[in-house]
Amino acid sequence: MSTSTSTGRYGAATDHTYARAGFGAPVRRGRRPALIVVDLTRGFTEDRFPTGADLTQVVESTSELISAARTSAVPVIFTAIAYTPAEASGDSLAWLRKAPGLRALVAGSEAVDLDPRLPYRPASDLLVVKKGASAFFGTPLAATLTGLGCDTAVICGATTSGCVRATAVDAVQSGFPVLAPRACVGDRAQGPHDAALFDIQAKYGDVIDQKEAVDYLARPVPHPA
Repeated sequence: MSTSTSTGRYGAATDHTYARAGFGAPVRRGRRPALIVVDLTRGFTEDRFPTGADLTQVVESTSELISAARTSAVPVIFTAIAYTPAEASGDSLAWLRKAPGLRALVAGSEAVDLDPRLPYRPASDLLVVKKGASAFFGTPLAATLTGLGCDTAVICGATTSGCVRATAVDAVQSGFPVLAPRACVGDRAQGPHDAALFDIQAKYGDVIDQKEAVDYLARPVPHPA
């Protein structure tokens, strides 16, 4: 289980190369964020599943952000990967040919249930079911955020190097500044986790600490006009 990264992990030469290229500028913090909880389903948060790892710390930290978001009416949107039996067993999805372990994520199975430790409220929280890595690909998420008047995406979840990074890339390409709280994302191994956070920080968003995330989400949010 991997949940943290260190500053300067890749050395001064790498930092200089990226600074020279003009990467790493801070993103603006909008006035109406949304909290996007990516794929914190049991198949990813519990190590008894081959696709998963023990992401207890990520679930706990994300739950704290969800509670902060509730205090200021920030929209909370959950995502889950789920395939029909035909999709999971067939040959129609190229991603499943590359990552056949994901075929276990069959709709209705325990593996695709949201982690029960999360304070999910089905009556008020949106759930986006997806087939690919990004929460935006093939889903109405961008239109949903626009309809809610949201101007910033705070992205949590799993895995850092997979669905979190893909969601961050598509969020910024869809016009939403990205914030990724480092305590609220996790992966199966430390190396991919650290590399993904480095990449997000350099190119797609700001990797922030838990206090900044909580303070940002808990502040009063204006309703869209």
